[in-house]
Amino acid sequence: MTTRGLRLAILLPLWALSGCPGGNGNPAGDADEAEVSDADGTEVPGDADEADAVDGDDGGLPPPRCTAGTYWSTGTVIFREVTAESGLAGIGALGIRISAVDFDGDGFADIAARQPSALGDDFGADGTRLTWLLRNRGDGTFEDVTVSSGIRQTRASADPSRGRPGDVFAFGDVDNDGFLDVFTGLQRAAASPTDETSEILLNNGDGTFRLGPETSDLRRTVAQGDSVAGASFLDFDHDGCLDLWVVENVLADNPAQDQLYHGDCTGAFVRDTAARGLTTRAWSAVADINAARAHSYGWAAAACDLNNDGWLDLLASSYGRAPNLLWRAGGSDTGFEFTNESIASGYAFDERTDWSDNESARCWCHLHPTDTGCADVPAPTGIACSTDADAFRWDNDYDREPFRLGGNSGATICADMNNDGWLDLLTSEIVHWDVGESSDPAELLVNLQDPAIRFERPGNDVTGLGRDHARRDWNEGIMSGSALDFDNDGRLDVYWGDSDYPGAYGRLYHQDATGRFESVGTAEGIDQHRSHGVAVADFNGDGALDVVVGHSFARCDGDTSRVSACYATQQLRLFENVFGAGGNFVELRLAGGAGTNAAAIGARVTATAGGVTQTREVGGGYGHYGAQSELPVHFGLGAECEAEVTVRWPDAAQTTQTFTLPEGWAFLLVQGGEPEVLWPAD
Repeated sequence: MTTRGLRLAILLPLWALSGCPGGNGNPAGDADEAEVSDADGTEVPGDADEADAVDGDDGGLPPPRCTAGTYWSTGTVIFREVTAESGLAGIGALGIRISAVDFDGDGFADIAARQPSALGDDFGADGTRLTWLLRNRGDGTFEDVTVSSGIRQTRASADPSRGRPGDVFAFGDVDNDGFLDVFTGLQRAAASPTDETSEILLNNGDGTFRLGPETSDLRRTVAQGDSVAGASFLDFDHDGCLDLWVVENVLADNPAQDQLYHGDCTGAFVRDTAARGLTTRAWSAVADINAARAHSYGWAAAACDLNNDGWLDLLASSYGRAPNLLWRAGGSDTGFEFTNESIASGYAFDERTDWSDNESARCWCHLHPTDTGCADVPAPTGIACSTDADAFRWDNDYDREPFRLGGNSGATICADMNNDGWLDLLTSEIVHWDVGESSDPAELLVNLQDPAIRFERPGNDVTGLGRDHARRDWNEGIMSGSALDFDNDGRLDVYWGDSDYPGAYGRLYHQDATGRFESVGTAEGIDQHRSHGVAVADFNGDGALDVVVGHSFARCDGDTSRVSACYATQQLRLFENVFGAGGNFVELRLAGGAGTNAAAIGARVTATAGGVTQTREVGGGYGHYGAQSELPVHFGLGAECEAEVTVRWPDAAQTTQTFTLPEGWAFLLVQGGEPEVLWPAD
């Protein structure tokens, strides 16, 4: 075992103290705590000796490993591909749904990759694999532990070679035993087995999983209404037990109701949607759809605190040019409820409603000049137009509705992009050249710091996140993405997974000192065509964030030539960060204590250095059909050698702890205690 793995193994029992013996739903533990504060500044009694360390004593912390810092500039290589060296190529792991989490608790981020399918895995010699759980050995290589882990075990079949379907994954410690469990969500499809359900798999702590409680509301078949498109763990009511936000797609050709499930710390969940004000309506009235009162056409889930009140708000990204939904968390006369802020916040869709540059609309109006709105619409310039069939993307009565002028949204990423202490949103989108400016593009939504949650869209020309296209008939298939500080300069950068169409490739952007983004060339960054699926983690423990990406086969039609840039397989590819490894950083892995979920999902962490404060949240999953990056929070510090780090725990009191931490180290913080070095070895 490595020093990093040994250190974590020694400390793990402290983490496990926050579990809930007997499954009574009340996390227990009486470990001595450092002197910390509630959100209102009220002092919480604790052990005086530990309090001294919190209040300024270095507590025996190591010295910083300070460098001049790393600041990327054009022409400098950031990533190198290590797919072969890592063993991923030999394993033959495929997938476009990717999670990077430490499922076995050894301190190294593992990979869970999935292929979309209504059917389950066939682990037989000639069977079709859909799932890969890849354990990080800690030496830069991975091993396939999918079958031995039991992560795909099924209730419905006695055949050990058969695996359970459902490619939406979200990881969280639902029973507070110190190990990450996993929700696997089932999707609608004609071939979906009717006797399979979405499931919670509980982690045994020895590298294996077991099926969760059989009596749980989230165990629904497709026939019972399940069509999961995204899932996020959160503790919405701060009771110390993880809950689950599930975004649904389409059932019987109509969007389905999204669901909130309340957890009890045993792995069982009760549906808690209606009581929390989250009920939406069927797609029967255009007025409801325009007002974002109808069901989402779900493609991704997210949960994050968007107004800095300590409570996680809920988001549902929608496909089909349906409104995205945003639910603000808060109290009401009847208890804890969510308020629909989708339209008012600016998240549902943008304000660009001029459809007159839509080529299909122009075609229609060219053929029907007296129809509503057609009087001043010019003739099409990019398509031939002689019959109504040529206006293949336009219904003049329906497509002028506000919701039809929105976007096709994939992942929504919550991140403080401008270091102002408020989480912004990055929305990924599918956009086609012929639709024109009315379709929402993948872009940054800047948080206006309004308690009611409001955003502005500066536009990609302003932020620098614009895309150049080599062909007139371009398409953007940006469905996945991530925010990461790849050069450890203290500013978040962006990776977009652009997929599915000829000429599409992954797009990396660097944020400069002015807050503007610049495109990074594939020779310097990540060369991945038809990039779909992404997860970020420091896989090798060198202080720099690495990236694993997937590859879309949609619309390849068997063409593996460079003309359309379809690769021969959908092999996962791992890119090691060789530039940021020389920079200054602090990384913090959190373990919740009494009253806090053990994985500390929902905790907010700030790091102040050199007059700049960065903000991160511990996430419980996000993205298009399930994505997740490692739970430890990572801060690049530029040229600074230490940072004042504050943790706001997601317990009922929103307890806070503050430390001054030296750069160059990763720490484990058990709530109420002092930071302990995880790596590197001293």
